[in-house]
Amino acid sequence: MKKSSVLDSFALIAYLGRERGCESVRPLLHDAAASGVPLPMNEINLGEVYYLVAKERALQKAEECLHRPETLPIRVLANAFSQVLDAARLRAQFPVSYADALPSLPPSARMPVSSPVTRSSVP
Repeated sequence: MKKSSVLDSFALIAYLGRERGCESVRPLLHDAAASGVPLPMNEINLGEVYYLVAKERALQKAEECLHRPETLPIRVLANAFSQVLDAARLRAQFPVSYADALPSLPPSARMPVSSPVTRSSVP
């Protein structure tokens, strides 16, 4: 079975800012575009991107970042409350951030918000 990926906030920030780690994200996005299967990214991770960019750069830059996933092979996933609780339970058992616990839920339980995504964090 082929390994799948999910983007987190740091992977997207590295890619957008051409920061350390972007070289790991670029091939994932290329493969997603080539296969037509977008990489998933949880909406909470996208909110984290907004927050970090607004705090470190400017609100205008953060607003621009909100629309970048629409131009990339990324699928932003929304959350039902039951998914939020499942992620909290997962986080209670394993050393994972709350936002990162959400994308690990089974695809059948996900609610798509926009375009397609895979799990990748930048070291």
